[in-house]
Amino acid sequence: MGNITFVEHDGTEHAVEIEPGKSLMDLALDNGIPGIDADCGGECACGTCHVIVEGNGVSITGSASDAELQMLDLTPERADSSRLACQIVISDAMDGMIARLPEFQM
Repeated sequence: MGNITFVEHDGTEHAVEIEPGKSLMDLALDNGIPGIDADCGGECACGTCHVIVEGNGVSITGSASDAELQMLDLTPERADSSRLACQIVISDAMDGMIARLPEFQM
């Protein structure tokens, strides 16, 4: 199995084992990753699971839906590669992916 690394705003890294089929948000919650609030429980309705995907992870995670983009528009720390972790379904191809966490979740 591969790993996905979550990087907190302060640089603290958390490598977690990939669980294909699970959302990136659920993977973070199940592994106690600080900085993922997930207030809406994964319904793409709050933006509190914002991550900034690095490198080739951008092409692997796919495109954001219109609903996701609307939620991300409310995020002051939005980057070109911002995604909501609840909308990313994990696959084995994500081995080595890095997901940076913003300083604040909305």
